[in-house]
Amino acid sequence: MTGPLETKAGHYVARSLVGDRPYRAYVPAPLPPAPALDLSPLYGLIDEATQAVARLDGIAHVLPDTDLFLYLYIRKEAVLSSQIEGTQSSLSDLLLFESEEAPSAPLDDVKEVSNYVAALNHGLDLLQGGLPTCSRMIRETHEILLASGRGAEKAPCEFRRTQNWLGGSSPSNATFVPPPPEFVEDLMGDLESFIHEQDVQLPLLVRTALVHVQFETIHPFLDGNGRVGRLLIALMLCEARALSLPLLYLSLYFKTNRSAYYERLMRVRTHGEWLAWLDFFLQGVAETADLAIKAAKEITALFEQDRMSLEGLGRATSSALRVHDYMKRKAILNVPRAQKDLALSAPTIRKSLAHLEKLGIAKEVSGKRRDRVYSYERYLEILIQGTEPLDR
Repeated sequence: MTGPLETKAGHYVARSLVGDRPYRAYVPAPLPPAPALDLSPLYGLIDEATQAVARLDGIAHVLPDTDLFLYLYIRKEAVLSSQIEGTQSSLSDLLLFESEEAPSAPLDDVKEVSNYVAALNHGLDLLQGGLPTCSRMIRETHEILLASGRGAEKAPCEFRRTQNWLGGSSPSNATFVPPPPEFVEDLMGDLESFIHEQDVQLPLLVRTALVHVQFETIHPFLDGNGRVGRLLIALMLCEARALSLPLLYLSLYFKTNRSAYYERLMRVRTHGEWLAWLDFFLQGVAETADLAIKAAKEITALFEQDRMSLEGLGRATSSALRVHDYMKRKAILNVPRAQKDLALSAPTIRKSLAHLEKLGIAKEVSGKRRDRVYSYERYLEILIQGTEPLDR
């Protein structure tokens, strides 16, 4: 048990488990950091990131169908956030699962991603119902996140009552040991107070970045902490009305830069390097917002281009456009499901899909003679960027 017992951002407490060597668990100091942070070196980046979020919110209001874009963008985030935790599910796997087709990834992986979608939607529903970001919201989203699949036995909706750790086979050789369980309730109460503390004058993105570190450091649940922590970023920005829709997700940035991400989190704990973390986080916000804007523009242009192609089909145009609209919402479909949702006959849908396939809009992806599955290939190519499973 070597090294300082106190850092700029918290302190260590000595503990031991039966049958294991003693260890030190880290207890973060309440937010905001003390002494107060000098944010002057980051003013330019704070402004850049804030403007990027504002541009993203602006484009949401001019999209021809914001609900449609949001539907699949949330699913992309769910895939990315779950991949950071080790799932091998892709966006296509999730869409196949939702269309009642068999995914190629393990079913538990896909269920885990599907739960993330449901958890995020539940959090948004609570915000719209007037509930602020708070421990109740965090617990409820966690309960849905762990409703089935891996982690379902790890106390969903409950703050942990036992010690957890990151890396290693026990707390004594772990990379990081979060606070002992008896600290968790009070620490989460302090975090909730900080989220809504009006007397602390900090830019929204800075406050959000501090909350993310603190939540990940407390690690209040036995499982699902990383996913809930990333989900909180979107919820906080929506609650503050910086975004009218949850279109900013940092999971791709964290996934791409995962070594730097974990290092920045640890350096806050061990050396109080808040500004380095804020610099990393704000760069991610600016980069991610601009990527989302680019994707929105590309998707809008693709839909318009494909619609114009279909309008030259003559009598077949009407049903082909209906199937095209359906593929914009689902991206992957089979005929029985489309028949049920569109109230069109199976032969009509097949003929429409043949037209879409000839025009390069739809692509048959199952290789089957019967019960064929079609994807909106170019649409998925835009969405799928960065969602390849991580190498382990």
